[in-house]
Amino acid sequence: MQTEKLTIVPPRRSLSGVVNPPGSKSITNRALLLAGLANGTSRLTGALKSDDTRYMADALRAMGVSIEEPDATSLVVTGSGTLNPPSAPLFLGNAGTATRFLTAAVALGKGEFIVDGDEHMRKRPITPLVDALRSLGVDIEAPSGCPPVSIRGKGGFSSHHVVIDAGLSSQYVSAVLMAAPCAGKPFTVELAGDDIGARGYIDLTLAAMRAFGANVEQVTPSIWRIEPTGYRATDFHIEPDASAATYLWGAEALTAGRIDIGTRAQDFTQPDARAYEVISAFPDMPAVIDGSQMQDAIPTIAVLAAYNNQTVRFTGIANLRVKECDRVRALSLGLNAIRDGLAREEGDDLIVNADPALAGQTCVAEIDTFADHRIAMCFALAGLKTAGITILDPKCVGKTYPGYWDALASLGVSYQQEIPR
Repeated sequence: MQTEKLTIVPPRRSLSGVVNPPGSKSITNRALLLAGLANGTSRLTGALKSDDTRYMADALRAMGVSIEEPDATSLVVTGSGTLNPPSAPLFLGNAGTATRFLTAAVALGKGEFIVDGDEHMRKRPITPLVDALRSLGVDIEAPSGCPPVSIRGKGGFSSHHVVIDAGLSSQYVSAVLMAAPCAGKPFTVELAGDDIGARGYIDLTLAAMRAFGANVEQVTPSIWRIEPTGYRATDFHIEPDASAATYLWGAEALTAGRIDIGTRAQDFTQPDARAYEVISAFPDMPAVIDGSQMQDAIPTIAVLAAYNNQTVRFTGIANLRVKECDRVRALSLGLNAIRDGLAREEGDDLIVNADPALAGQTCVAEIDTFADHRIAMCFALAGLKTAGITILDPKCVGKTYPGYWDALASLGVSYQQEIPR
C-alpha cells in the first residue's frame, strides 16, 4: 500500500509572521471530561478540534453527554452528572489521554463499558491504572495489559484510598484524580514511590478540577485528598497548546526568524513550555538535556540538536518509548536516515551527534512517522534547513494539529506532495 508523502522545500530565508497555535489537547480533553461529569451546561472556548479531542467528545456523546460545536474553537457541553453505558465499545483511536481518563471515569457508572483503541493504542500499557482501579473494587479486565479494557461499573468505588504507580505515565494519576470528586466520600490518591512521568501535567489536572468546583488538597508531594463535591458546570477558556508551540519556536530558532504565536512562553501553564528556554539557546543548546518534565517537546529539540554546535544527550526520556510510538527509536531512525551516525540510543537515552554542516545540504531521506503526529511535525523542521526531507503519512498531524502544514505554509514554507493513486 502506497503512502502519501510530503517533501519540505527549504525556504532559505528567515521565517517571520503570525501563527496562532491550536488549543491545548491536554487541557481540552480534561475540560471535556469534567464538563461531561458536571450537572448542567459548560461552555469551553479556545478548544482544540482534532482527532484526539474528537474521540473524547464522541465517546462522551455515546454515554449521554450533549456536546455542541457553535464555532471552530468552542464546545457547549451539557451533562447530567452520570455516564451511561454505551451501546458499543468506546473507540478512542490512539488518544492516550481519552483512553486513560475514560477508563477511570466510566467506573463511576453502572453497567458494561469497553474502552478500546486502534492498533497503536492496543500496544500502549494501561496495567498500572487497571491495578489501581481494581484495588478500589472496580470489576475491570485488560488481559493484554493494554486496551481493550472491560469495566463493569457499580456506580462508584468500594474503597476511597488508592496507591498508584505513575512511573510510566502521569495520566494514570490524573485519571483517578478526576474521578475522585464523584466517588461519594473523601478520597485519597497516593503515589507508589516518587517516580512520576511529567508531574507538570498533574498540575494541569488539578487546575482544571478546581475550575469545575473540585476541592483538592495536596497533603504531601505524593498524596492528594479530594472532597466528594462532584463537579459544577462552568465556562472555561483553554490556552494554546504548548507542545504545538515548540514547533514554531523551533522554526524560529532554526531560521533566525520571528514568529508571533500570540502567547508569551512564560504565560503557558503546560510543562512543555519549559522547552522555550532550551530552544532559545540554539545553536548552543546544552550537552545534556533532561526531558522528563517536557516529554512531548523532546522530538522538537532532538531535531534541532542535529544542527546544534555540540552533541546533545537526552536523558529522562524512557517514557517516550510508550507514547504513540517508540519515539526514542523513531527519532534515532529518522535522524540516521538524514545522515548515518547522526543519532544513537544508549539504553533509554538518545544521543544526537550535532552536525551544523547539514544546513544547506541535500540529504534524501524518507521519514517514517509511525503514524505519530509529533514525529511528522518535528522532522518537518529538518526540512527547513536540509533539502530532500520527505515526511511519510503527513496527515497524521491531525491527531493534535490539523492545520500544521497550512501554518508553516503561511510563513512561506512550500512542499512537494505525492499522493498515492
